[in-house]
This record gives sequence, structure tokens and C-alpha cells, in this order.
Amino acid sequence: MVLVLVSTTMFTPLCFVILCALLMLTGLRWQRSSLLTLALALPAFILVFGISFSLWADQRHTAHTPVVFEIGSFALTSGALDIGFTTALRLAALFGLALTGGLSSTGPDLVRSSIQHLKLPYRIGYTALAAYRFVPRFGYELESIRQAHRVRGMSPGRGPIASTRRSMGYVVPLLTGAIRHAGRVSLAMDARAFGAHDTRTERHLVPMRRRDWFFMIGFWIFTAAVLAIAIWRG
Repeated sequence: MVLVLVSTTMFTPLCFVILCALLMLTGLRWQRSSLLTLALALPAFILVFGISFSLWADQRHTAHTPVVFEIGSFALTSGALDIGFTTALRLAALFGLALTGGLSSTGPDLVRSSIQHLKLPYRIGYTALAAYRFVPRFGYELESIRQAHRVRGMSPGRGPIASTRRSMGYVVPLLTGAIRHAGRVSLAMDARAFGAHDTRTERHLVPMRRRDWFFMIGFWIFTAAVLAIAIWRG
């Protein structure tokens, strides 16, 4: 990701966009509708953001480049397009790298793997995992609060004012439930002597398989090759 962020040409982010697309197409199981959405959304994302960033580019830095499109006093130059689409490809590459990791693994497995193989302190890892599991619970509690308010006829009406009033009514019970749940989780962790020892045993093991090593080494080789070519291209 650092290489994508510091790149100044389209070549580096474009390589990672293509790599992420190939990894997601070959390494993940897709439904036809999801695959079609990805195939349409990615080019549309790059096109829309590329043109948008091109329009926002500082014309003082691109005035010496050839004009591609001109209307009235506004001129869109090739330099502005280069800046815009380079930025759009950076965003697409970052999004693709994050999406590849997010779709190919789960939060619990990622935490367990980091603890077992990257030697992440389990106090940090499992605390983050406990916080991660708060999110779906918040969604469930929010839906329960909405249904309870709806049954009691609280904050009726339509429009932005009524919607804001209803949303404000969800804050206190949702916060109360979050504090109550956090207290229960804390007591459960204390009862199991969480953090009392430097290490702990794992019930669910996430093995480092041969294909995982191949993928990791291949990814680093690809990154080094892209960096070398980018430096050679100047």
C-alpha cells in the first residue's frame, strides 16, 4: 500500500489494480450478480473519479501539456488527465488490496493468524476482536429499539425533522445497551483470567499452508518487480 501511495505514475497503481482483479476473480467464489457488479463498478469508479480529479487539478502545473478538451475559457489538458487518473487508480488499488484481504478471510481468522504467526500480543488481538464483534450486536440492538419505538408510537411523522427526532431517541438506549454489554464482556474476560499470562493456548488454529507461503512470496516478488520497473521507467 505504501508503494501505491507514493507512486507518481499510473503504472504502479494500475499493476496492483490488475493483480487484485485477477486474485478476486480466481481466488474467490462469486455469484454471477456480484461478479457483474464488480466488473461494472470498478471501471466506472476509475472513470468517474479520474475525470473528477482531472477537473480539480491545478491548471498552473499542467498548462504546458497538450489540450485534450476545451470549452469556453476552460481547457482540460493531458497533464490534468494524467494526474486525475493516477489518483483514481491509487484509490482503486488501495480499495482492491483492502477488498481482497477482506473477502478472502474473516475478522476472527485474521486476528488468530496475526497472534499465532505474526506474534501479535493476544491482549491487543482479542481486545480488537471483542470490539469488532460489537458491530453486529449494535445493529441488532438498534433494530430492536426501532421496533420497540414503533410499537409504542413514539416520534411519528415523516420528513427530516421527524427522522432526526427518532434518531436522537435511539442514542440513549443504544449507549446503555453498549455499556451493559461491555461490562458483561469485561467480566467474562476477567473470569477466564484474560491477560494473566504472557501466552495462551488457542482453541482454533489457523495453519500456515504451503500455498500461503507461495502467495506471500509471489506477492513480494511482484511488488519488487513493479518497483524495479517503476524506477527504471523513471
